[in-house]
Amino acid sequence: MPKQPQLKIFTTGGTIDKVYFDARSEFEIGEPLIGAILTEAQVAFDFEVVQLMRKDSLELNDEDRRTIREAVQAAPESRIVITHGTDTMAATAEALLGIDDKTIVLVGALNPARFRSSDAIFNIGLATGAVQAMQPGVYIAMNGRIFSAGHVKKNRDANRFEETD
Repeated sequence: MPKQPQLKIFTTGGTIDKVYFDARSEFEIGEPLIGAILTEAQVAFDFEVVQLMRKDSLELNDEDRRTIREAVQAAPESRIVITHGTDTMAATAEALLGIDDKTIVLVGALNPARFRSSDAIFNIGLATGAVQAMQPGVYIAMNGRIFSAGHVKKNRDANRFEETD
């Protein structure tokens, strides 16, 4: 029987998985890259990637957040990483509050993972370390910091996440 993954990864879309199409001069959300990034990094833990949706976070609604919450609750794993667009990541993190028996870390990127200058690989490393080290709860891993859900916002002008009261 196959070994149970130690880490469940749900993908929802967002900039982290965007692909640029030159002919149309636009971005679209492509296949999730987190599995390939972790495999290339030769991580020493088992993981499973499950794609829940392929949406820009500005397109996510309450029904999508319910879908994400239900998937997290149904997962047998206690350590969950969710890739997510940055614009509404804080709202989704808040929607996951109250799932007491799991450590949940949302992560995204300000530039697509396919870009050489992307923050995606760093953020994914931060998120996978955080999900293994933090106590049960809901967190956001961005900009080299771990933020608690309900106490974080994206500062669009500064293009970074910040702690709130």
